[in-house]
Amino acid sequence: MHYRMIAADEKVSAMALGCMGMSDMYGPRDDAESTATIHAALDAGLNFVDTADMYGPHTNEVLVGNAIRQRRSDVFLATKFGIVRDPNDPQKRGIDGRPEYVKSCCDASLKRLGVDVIDLYYQHRIDVKVPVEETVGAMTDLVGEGKVRFLGLSEASTETIRRAHAVHPISAVQTEYSIWSRDADDDGIISCCRELGILFIAYSPLGRGFLTGTIKSFDDFAPDDFRRNAPRFQGENFQKNLEIVERLKLMALERNVTTAQLALAWVMAQGDHIIPVFGTKKPRYVGENLKALDLKMTSEDLLAIEAIAPQSAFCGTRFPEAMMKLVNV
Repeated sequence: MHYRMIAADEKVSAMALGCMGMSDMYGPRDDAESTATIHAALDAGLNFVDTADMYGPHTNEVLVGNAIRQRRSDVFLATKFGIVRDPNDPQKRGIDGRPEYVKSCCDASLKRLGVDVIDLYYQHRIDVKVPVEETVGAMTDLVGEGKVRFLGLSEASTETIRRAHAVHPISAVQTEYSIWSRDADDDGIISCCRELGILFIAYSPLGRGFLTGTIKSFDDFAPDDFRRNAPRFQGENFQKNLEIVERLKLMALERNVTTAQLALAWVMAQGDHIIPVFGTKKPRYVGENLKALDLKMTSEDLLAIEAIAPQSAFCGTRFPEAMMKLVNV
């Protein structure tokens, strides 16, 4: 296993396991298989496990907590607060960054996870109605109380990152990033994190599964799959994007690697402070994905990928319009 330093005396695996899809968004759940997947990751030396209170909602934290109960010392545990789900509308989202909400969410997550402390606590989305200084101030209190060790932000702008970092050191910033989602480059977030010594955690590095090359049709998605509502997966966008992925798949075959390994290696090649957090429900994909740690991208490889898949080539936004409005820019 390869590792990155999140503090002078604390290391995290150079890849993280994202657990959202085990309980939510991507079709049917199988808790037994998901637990086996988490254990397979830990057995391989991966220690960075990622969840959030809104996954399920709440059920993913319970799943993760049960899976790691006998292996807590093997896990660097990250969870998040701030996105509010509407029980009457699965697609509707709200944001809450009020200090009192932060603290109540932390206590609830600790209970669901069955742990005494959360290693990394993210603000999942920025609440523009509440100054980030107030939200991070409440998160700082949680550190002082011993409930949280490190602080993070998700989908935050460079201005917000700097303001938050001035209140308390931000250890990680999580944003969608992959061959087909490069807003974090365009918006200066990756370079800002490098400057401030913050780990950049790239979620959906496999393009919500699309960059694995295994998705062939819109009908491959279960009726309740989140991707059915994302513009990138709809209509002409789907077909145009699929053509690009097929070309990436040919490149991967020429190098005797999987398309997923190629996509993960590309993410890690963008900076040594970048950690991709991949999601899977199946143990066999854990081992396959981790092999990307030893896949070194040459300058020729990177140029070839850019020729096949420049960001401008992909069609459709990464979220539906309402959810795009929740991204802090």
